[in-house]
Amino acid sequence: MLEIGIKILIWLVPVVTAITLHEVAHGAAAYHLGDATAKRAGRLSINPFKHIDPVGSLFIPVFLFWFSGFIFGWAKPVPVNQKNLNYPDRDIIWVALAGPIANFFMSIIWAVIMKLGYVISGIQPDIGSIFIYMGAAGIFINAAIMILNLLPLPPLDGGRIFRGLLPKQYGLILGKVEPWGLLILLVMIFAGVIAKIVWPLMVVEMAAVTYLVDTPAGLFLNALRYLLGDSDLVS
Repeated sequence: MLEIGIKILIWLVPVVTAITLHEVAHGAAAYHLGDATAKRAGRLSINPFKHIDPVGSLFIPVFLFWFSGFIFGWAKPVPVNQKNLNYPDRDIIWVALAGPIANFFMSIIWAVIMKLGYVISGIQPDIGSIFIYMGAAGIFINAAIMILNLLPLPPLDGGRIFRGLLPKQYGLILGKVEPWGLLILLVMIFAGVIAKIVWPLMVVEMAAVTYLVDTPAGLFLNALRYLLGDSDLVS
């Protein structure tokens, strides 16, 4: 059994890195495509304190997970001025995609860390176990952030992508939903609708990542069950 402090750390590290690098990816993409707003604001830093919103990154995720079993949160949005982009209508789609893409690659890195933990657990069981658990948490968190953000609802990344792909007149209509998007999302979360949409897609993403890295699927599932409170140990 892991001590509660270690268990919190195992969740905290993947959560903070997932949120931080998701936002940095947005800013870096915008900078690469002509908009230096995020860079001037100091938001291309990997310092998590520049990105974490105490309410959206900490309080809301814990509250939702405790009462609904679903994790959702947000960081301070990276400032992007679409007008500064080289090709505004096209490039804003790539800026929005950059965050979920970063989460996908982070989930691969965490799968590698988990596999490394499996390899070294025979020599250093304590260190190996921490790597295994943290890797499982990292795969899960990044899958959740990636899939949730790809939903076509503003202000999520998927909403911005969908808006950019639509003909301009329909994109403007979708844009009018944005002020209400967060409220709509929270209602759908508590109604259980989001979990039914997101969870199957998360399963596909997590299965693909563990397959790509050749991480034992049973190891991942057992570690995740323990971290979510459904099992006692990794076998």
